[in-house]
This record gives sequence, C-alpha cells and structure tokens, in this order.
Amino acid sequence: MARSEQLPDPVIFREFPFNVGVKMLAPGDIRPTPEQQAAYRRFAKMGDPLADALIEMFRRLPTGQGRALFETALEHGIEAVPDAPAELKAFFAHLDSEPFWLDREKLDRAAGVSGRVGPWATNLALSMFSLNGGYLASRAGKVLVGTGGLAAEAMAPRRVVETATWWVDVTGRGGLERFGPGFKNTVRVRVMHAQVRAGMNRRPDWDYEQWDHPINQSLTAGTLMLFSLATIAGCNAVGLTFSKKEKAAVYHQWRYVGHLMGLDPEILPADETDTWRLLWLQADYEFLPDEDSRRLSKALVSALGPIYGFDGPDLRSRPLRRAFTLYSVSYSRILLGKTNSDFLEMPYSRFFLAAVLATAAINGVLEVPRRLIPGATGLSERVGRRLTERMMARAARVNRPDRSYARHDRLAETRAA
Repeated sequence: MARSEQLPDPVIFREFPFNVGVKMLAPGDIRPTPEQQAAYRRFAKMGDPLADALIEMFRRLPTGQGRALFETALEHGIEAVPDAPAELKAFFAHLDSEPFWLDREKLDRAAGVSGRVGPWATNLALSMFSLNGGYLASRAGKVLVGTGGLAAEAMAPRRVVETATWWVDVTGRGGLERFGPGFKNTVRVRVMHAQVRAGMNRRPDWDYEQWDHPINQSLTAGTLMLFSLATIAGCNAVGLTFSKKEKAAVYHQWRYVGHLMGLDPEILPADETDTWRLLWLQADYEFLPDEDSRRLSKALVSALGPIYGFDGPDLRSRPLRRAFTLYSVSYSRILLGKTNSDFLEMPYSRFFLAAVLATAAINGVLEVPRRLIPGATGLSERVGRRLTERMMARAARVNRPDRSYARHDRLAETRAA
C-alpha cells in the first residue's frame, strides 16, 4: 500500500491555508506509515539524559558550584575543569564531538540567508508564525503557563526578545563555532530546559497522561522545526525567495542546533523532506489548541508594542503600537488560517490584511533584481543583518532579556532526599 493511502491528513492540513501550502511547498508526499507514526510518539515520553544528569549534578553539589563548573567548561573547554564530575565530562563529550555530517560551508551560507531575511524573520516569521503557531500545540504551552513565562503579559516581551536575540546569535557568521555566541547560548538554553523539566517533574499536578513528559524530545524537535521551516515558509509569505542551496543550508544549520540541543538522532531532521515529515507528525499529535493556547497568544499580541518600545502613553506611541500590532496579527491570520486565528481570538483588520498582501507583492518584485544583479544578494545580507542587530539591540535595551539563561537555577537547588 502506498504511503499516501495509509493515513489521513491531520485536521489542520485539511483547512486553508495549510491544505494549499503543503501542496505548494512540501517536497512530495510527507505522510508517514502507521509504524512510523507509532514509533514517533515514544519521543513524547523522553527527556534529555545527558542534560538531566547534569542538573542532578547541580543538585548534588553546593549551591552555585555546578553552574560555575558548567560555565567554565562552556567558556574555556572541559580541560579547564580539573577533576570534572562524570556528568559534566559526558555532557561536553557530546558537545565537543562534531557529527560527521557537519558542513561549515553550509553554516556560513545559512548565516548569509538569515542576514538577508533577518528583519522579516525576527519581526514576523519567528514571532507571529513560529511562536504564535506553536501555541496551537497545547502540551508545549503547559510549561510556559507553569513557569509564568509567556503567559504573563509583563514577562512576554522579555521572553520574546530573549528568543529573537538567541536566533541572532545562532544565525550569525561563526555563531555556531565551538566558542561562538550561538553555540554557547544554545547550550545554555539546553541546560535551562533541563532545569525547567526537573522543576515540572517535581510538581504534583503535572499530568503525564495528558501532557506527556515536560519539554520532551517531540516538543523540542517541533520547536526547532518551527525555526527552520518558519524562516523559509514565513518569509515566502511576504514575497521572499530562496534557492535550493539556500534552503538546504538553513535546514542543515538547524540540524546542528538540534544536535547541540540534545535531540535523539532518530528524531533530528536531516533535510527539508525530514522537516516537513516532522511537521506532519507534529500536526497529527501535538496541534491540539486549548484555553492555554489562547492565553499565550493574547499575551504575545499584547507584547508586540512593548517589545519595540511602542508602549508609551504619548500620541506617537499609540498609533505605532496599534499599526504594528494589527499588521503583525494580520500576517499571522494569513498563515494560520481563519479557524485557528478565530480560536486564538486574534483581531481582524481588512486594511492590514491587504497591507500584508501588498508587502508580499512589493517584495516579490524586488526579489527579481536582487537575484539578477551581481553583488545584490551579498549587499542585502549585510544590510539586513545590520538592521536586525540594531533592532534587537534596541529591543534588548527596552526589555532587558536574561542573556545568562540562568533564571531557573533555583529549580536545581532542591536537594534530593
């Protein structure tokens, strides 16, 4: 029996715009076999053994000592930690062993692509497609709601800026070198996830039957998939285009990030086809929106103005905040579709929907000379990167993100009985 005859599409793939988008953008039939579907679901019960063991080391040592040893190894190499605990050695043995498939030239090409699309990626694709669309996966939202995170309007701007600045670190040239900012902050995020996972596992109200293992392998893979696929599909939606080599480089970049985040090789997408197949599995199993999905989306929408400092009471800030919010939400409505957008109770504006479509048309026209004129692509990569860094620097000054990723260290302080 052919793959396409075995399983019906997830509900979300049967509705516009996903039903059209999958046919236009996906590389062929992305449906799994029933056996693959069943095998995938075990990853919802799995954490990150190496990072989880590291957190147990944090608990075992005097408060703050484990973090200090970790930071020394991260900044200077495991050799800089005399008599390092076994858990620390095992963790960094994984990080310091480059996978055989890693291609640094592809990482460099992906950095150029990210520079070119940076302003569109950080302002629209990552926030209003990746994050907002990710809230449709309600199990992932349980951790955010449980930790305060993006559910609290006061915290939402800072958390969004932390995510965006991390993306800038990861996608910069040299960012994923061993001591580059993207490498180091990805590892810090991995440890933060393990700390939160440990904290959720200690909660008596965590519902494993309904919510699976906290920050499990399935959810981590889905999150990284949204970064890679959302950058491409989300930027396609505003008229930007990518060559086959550029797309392959972006997916390769996020494959390496997934490796650094501790994803099991069996669930780690290797290329574009793998990533689209993962999207199918995620849509089938994880995309079950609930009331927490709506709460998280509303917090994000409310944060759009404050993220960029459009939250003052003055006459200039108010119209800018409203315009930026409605434009961003309209973009999200186009990508998520009417059913999902209405469920999340996102505002509707016919004018700004038309503005997003007009943007896509203008960008589509501008892409023609960008591809044809020698040096134009390189120039757009440099200019885009500079604009993105300036915007993120301003957003960071306004929202003061935690660039240490250590605010959940308290979860590691509870001693084992």
